[in-house]
Amino acid sequence: MAHWDLTQDVVVVGTGGGGMTAALVAAQAGLAVLVVEKSEYYGGSTALSGGGLWIPNNYLLQRDGLDDSFEKARTYLQGIVGDRTPQSLQDAYLRDAPEMVKYLASNSHVRFHRSKGYADYYPERPGGMVDGRAIEGSPFDGSKLGQDLDQLRPMGIKIPAGLAFTASEYNRLGMITSTWAGKQTALKVGVRTIYNVLAGVKYLALGPALIARLRLSLKDEGVPVWLNSPLTDLVMENGSCVGVVVEQEGKPVRIRAQKGVVLAAGGFAHNQAMREQYQKAPVNHEWSSANPANTGDAIQLGMKVGAKVDLMDDAWWGPSSLPPNAPVMFHVGERSYPGAIMVNAAGKRFTNEAASYVEVVHAMQEKHTAAVPHIPATFIMDSRYRSKYIFGTLFPMQSIPTSYFTSGYFKRGDTIEELARQCGMDPQSLAATVARFNQFARNGVDEDFRRGDSAYDRYYGDPTVKPNPCLAPIEKPPFYAVQMVAGDLGTKGGLVMDEHARVLREDGSVIEGLYVAGNNSASVMGNTYPGAGSTIGPSMTFGYIAAKHIAGGRIRPVGELS
Repeated sequence: MAHWDLTQDVVVVGTGGGGMTAALVAAQAGLAVLVVEKSEYYGGSTALSGGGLWIPNNYLLQRDGLDDSFEKARTYLQGIVGDRTPQSLQDAYLRDAPEMVKYLASNSHVRFHRSKGYADYYPERPGGMVDGRAIEGSPFDGSKLGQDLDQLRPMGIKIPAGLAFTASEYNRLGMITSTWAGKQTALKVGVRTIYNVLAGVKYLALGPALIARLRLSLKDEGVPVWLNSPLTDLVMENGSCVGVVVEQEGKPVRIRAQKGVVLAAGGFAHNQAMREQYQKAPVNHEWSSANPANTGDAIQLGMKVGAKVDLMDDAWWGPSSLPPNAPVMFHVGERSYPGAIMVNAAGKRFTNEAASYVEVVHAMQEKHTAAVPHIPATFIMDSRYRSKYIFGTLFPMQSIPTSYFTSGYFKRGDTIEELARQCGMDPQSLAATVARFNQFARNGVDEDFRRGDSAYDRYYGDPTVKPNPCLAPIEKPPFYAVQMVAGDLGTKGGLVMDEHARVLREDGSVIEGLYVAGNNSASVMGNTYPGAGSTIGPSMTFGYIAAKHIAGGRIRPVGELS
């Protein structure tokens, strides 16, 4: 380059959990750090998430006396991920993930709590845990951020002032009509909301709380965060990455990075051309719940300088619906609640609806044909289900908006046959499917797909429903149907990295000076999803690993944990 406009030790691209963690650890190691962000908001897809991290052998598990270890978690990952990703990468994650959360809990404003009882997604497999390994960022008063709170990426669903709840509380709220724990949680959230409104507390939970805590920590360290500054190029010298070019107010700014560039700018969820190039049809970026700014820019620039990519055909899938004039709705607990099923265009069940969201969409994709479409699938529920459980943003007994029917988002029938006709299905086929399912529900055993057998299925089930908390007959009219598409939380394919988060070329050699984390990278989790938080956990861990490697391992020690 003829000249540089600015020189730093480290440039971090992206402000999600991975980018902010990398920036914070590097800054606390005494390095000069700059964070650049494409959009007008910081937080990335992390700010739109539940804020969970899947962290094996973490200090909160140890504190509660639960049995976990590196070896146990390694057995679990080997069993479900296998050799789809290098063992060295899996081991780096298992080694550094618990170290990362201890580091943040003792060196920043970040605090965590366990998502108690949230089972791993395959808890019955060797090394799996019924108690789960998920943790989440603890709630936070966003007013501590001052004016910077205004630049936090807003959740897609507008939440009333003062109202916020953790992922664990949301699970209990789902049982508000069934259990005392659900009613007590609703009361607790209600009282808290009133207090927050009266006291002027800007209460944050889930992903926004985690990001706000990281952002305040960066402020304390004096780390600049440039918004509206998209990455436009990587600067290479003699095969090494030595800097970046970003755009500010329509002009290029050349920034030298003396020690490293960390790409943490998300995947390509909202790049329709890339999705069509790499992923199986039908696929649509409008079905994604990821950050709208995730258009794959950094992945393309990495490929331009010779980086290898992998897992480009996969994503963090989940059945999703498309309500009118609202963000896409990613459905988790609804599929486990008793009294509902998912069917294909022929009116037949095709999978365990309560399995992990990735597994359900993989089944949709694998079984989808032109003759019998599985994308979209159709979610069928009865009036009992609708009055007892949450569906999307609808709470139990809440009236279904008229717009849901006029737009076609919700369909209604007084009989299963009538509902089938409205959905374009064979009435006898759907009626037979429902009758068969109802018999399973009465017996408590899903003979076709084993729904409710796993502790993961039962986490969102209704404990008051016996003998199977995930099964109840679909028999009370009127009946309702909603289409489910193959949505996602983001893509999981990207630049291939080594155990130090360094980007690799096609021949396996290292591109010196270039690091990657989060959905910019090919996920350490391969084609599977071990447990809640398997996106953010690795993102923040490899951000931590990248910063530690850039700093030569000389990072701030872990202090006392509160």
